[in-house]
Amino acid sequence: MRVIVTEHVKKRLEEARQHGISLDDVIKAAQELPGRIPKATRFRGFISEEGCLFDIVAKDLKTGRLVITVIGK
Repeated sequence: MRVIVTEHVKKRLEEARQHGISLDDVIKAAQELPGRIPKATRFRGFISEEGCLFDIVAKDLKTGRLVITVIGK
């Protein structure tokens, strides 16, 4: 599945709270989500390659899975 990452996510990954979470971690997390996501939904408990816990908010569009934001723990 194609993953579309918003500019907001890219900006958030530069913040201290999201330190240790890469764009690749976010894309991998979005690809792991099963089924179809018709409306924006928060998914919790992903772990980055560096061991950081994070959540993502995503929804499916006709063109792919849109990742709206990332929340570091």
